[in-house]
Amino acid sequence: MNIYRIAVLPGDGIGPEVMKATRQVLDHVVGKSPPVRLDCIEYQAGAEVYRKTGEALPQAVLQACLDADAVLLSAIGLPDVRKPDGTEVQPEMMVGLRRALNVHSAVRPVKLFPGVSCPLKETRQGIDFVVVRENLEGLFASFGGGGLVGNEVATDTMVITRQGTSKVVEYAFRLAARRNGRAADGKRKVTCVDKANVFRSFAFFRKVFFEISEHHPEITAEAVYVDAMSLYMVQNPWDFDVLVTENQFGDILSDLGAGIVGGLGLAPSAEIGDRHALFQPSHGTAPDLAGKNLANPLAMILSAAMMLDWLGERNQDKTCIHLARQIENAVEKVLHEKKIHTPDLGGTATTSEVAEAVIGQIDKI
Repeated sequence: MNIYRIAVLPGDGIGPEVMKATRQVLDHVVGKSPPVRLDCIEYQAGAEVYRKTGEALPQAVLQACLDADAVLLSAIGLPDVRKPDGTEVQPEMMVGLRRALNVHSAVRPVKLFPGVSCPLKETRQGIDFVVVRENLEGLFASFGGGGLVGNEVATDTMVITRQGTSKVVEYAFRLAARRNGRAADGKRKVTCVDKANVFRSFAFFRKVFFEISEHHPEITAEAVYVDAMSLYMVQNPWDFDVLVTENQFGDILSDLGAGIVGGLGLAPSAEIGDRHALFQPSHGTAPDLAGKNLANPLAMILSAAMMLDWLGERNQDKTCIHLARQIENAVEKVLHEKKIHTPDLGGTATTSEVAEAVIGQIDKI
């Protein structure tokens, strides 16, 4: 039996509700497969913890995350819980956790499931690509730093290194090798998204990208400017397979991607490093929905599926990979049938009803 230790952080707002739904799905699918066991231990971190203790990520919780095989994190942060300087606690906690885990590649799937409304007029070719975002450098490297001269000038610095770029680009090519290619024709392709025509830092990012692409001749490599990519993602999203880009650009493009495939309630994410990995939904804490059992848990559930897939790939555990596919297929069937949709998708289903529907589909599969 393969046993994996999972550090579970339920978070704030709707976080505990969508985590509860996800734990139900995980417990069910893993319970049906004796070769795998997840030892999930919950830890408290986030805005409510900061409100009580003045610390959003206690050292003991951080150490538990470092000791775990994977971290499963729900949404954190509350708009009314702020530090003395007026900022929310979420950015500091997340940047600190990412740096401690050294998770260099943020992975955001953009997939249009059958049964989900899309704002685009044309979707016949399908939408199924992934945004891979460098997670520790770029403009975010200035977090907690930057410069402020009196009340007149503020600066932040873009940081692009060969090591950081190499890691995220290499991960993007490895991911493309595992996928079925772009929706249009199955062609495997990695697209570098940058602003190399203006900034030296992005010209360097592109240079490193093409150097690494030479080691993956079976996968097409191309480069697109970020402003053009914003257009292409709306006009012809089926032409793309894996996008790789700098931190800030990836932050923006991944939300645009979520907007064309049903919203953040269907947007899972993974943050991958050499030794550690963190999995969480892309949405926020939505405190106005907290406690109402109306939040969409599917982004959280799909993030858990990404966790199983990563554990399976890392440990050569085919059962874990199979369980991940079971969850993904069950979610797809629930969405396709359109019977159990939460309000954000135009339905009336509750959080717990969606979890039960996913479990029901797993049993059918």
